[in-house]
Amino acid sequence: MTRFDYTGGAGLYAGKSKPGISGPRYRRFETAAEALRFAVEDMPNSQQRGSMLEIDEARFDPNQIRALYDAPGYPLSRRLA
Repeated sequence: MTRFDYTGGAGLYAGKSKPGISGPRYRRFETAAEALRFAVEDMPNSQQRGSMLEIDEARFDPNQIRALYDAPGYPLSRRLA
């Protein structure tokens, strides 16, 4: 597996939430690690399902986002067990 760079900037597109609940659909992060932490720990489950992480030209779906967050090389402390 190719080594993932958690230090580069990243954009996170949130999935559609439940009707009546609004929030930002796009958010830019200084690092991919911060974007991953936000996506897994802070984003509502309803938005996680349709979310997409974009780093340069590479795009990552919700399953890949979770795998990158759970990877041993993830550099930030995790709030979730």
